[in-house]
Amino acid sequence: MSTLFRFLSVVPLPLVHALGACLGWLAWACSPTYRRRFAANSQQAGYRFAQVRAAVGHAGRMVTELPRLWLRDTAVNAVHGAEVVEQAWARGKGILFLTPHLGCFELSVQGAARQWSAQHGPITILYRPAKQAWLAEMMLTARNRSGVQAVPTTLAGVRQMIKALRKGAAVGLLPDQVPPSGQGQWAPFFGQDAYTMTLAARLALQTGATVVLARCERLPAGRGYELFFEALPMPLSDQLEQAVVQINQAMEHTIRQCPTQYLWGYGRYKQPRQEAPAAESATEGGAA
Repeated sequence: MSTLFRFLSVVPLPLVHALGACLGWLAWACSPTYRRRFAANSQQAGYRFAQVRAAVGHAGRMVTELPRLWLRDTAVNAVHGAEVVEQAWARGKGILFLTPHLGCFELSVQGAARQWSAQHGPITILYRPAKQAWLAEMMLTARNRSGVQAVPTTLAGVRQMIKALRKGAAVGLLPDQVPPSGQGQWAPFFGQDAYTMTLAARLALQTGATVVLARCERLPAGRGYELFFEALPMPLSDQLEQAVVQINQAMEHTIRQCPTQYLWGYGRYKQPRQEAPAAESATEGGAA
């Protein structure tokens, strides 16, 4: 598998994305569960299948482009909204970059790091090590690249994120992923309650970091990527429960900018798994 990974990392991007689109539709054809979840989630957001059918191919592109993103430096074609990030840096409280499972979210962090890490330090992200040894080693090497610091999804990892924000650096999170039991709250997401992480809101409220919305869209025919940054539509509430709701609303807004590249097949409304509430403990207890 590692050999295949390395081979895919040097295949031209148009071919990688073409292969990915085929893989996405193959998965769609072979999995009734996936088709049902895709349809239910997109309909919950108000979309007909015809409006978001392209997202089936984009789910496959996400898989086949990973070797390139992990093993090579991949530039973005254009950056939109850089002034939003510059204004956030000027506030001096650190930046909390939030992006949903939309487009090439791996490149959202890499693109921001390429743009600002030389001046402001690395962007800290959470990651969960893979079970396969070869993949775990590759993930660790790939995500701890220049300008990016990957920390584990443990109490120690969350404390490192808090320290980074308190130093005025940046942190990146995907707040639309379902957290373990005890690390979230039920909050509306496209009109249906979904178990939602409180970590993003806690980090912002505890450190005063500026929240910036990010998304990285794939261009047609494998022509590359474009990176977008936006400010929150309104200031974040100082009440945790309301702040979590606002972050869900911000994710909805971001997804609606490019619904054809969202992972509608992700189990956003599933029950949380049982795990020690490390993230909540870290933010409640603080970090030295």
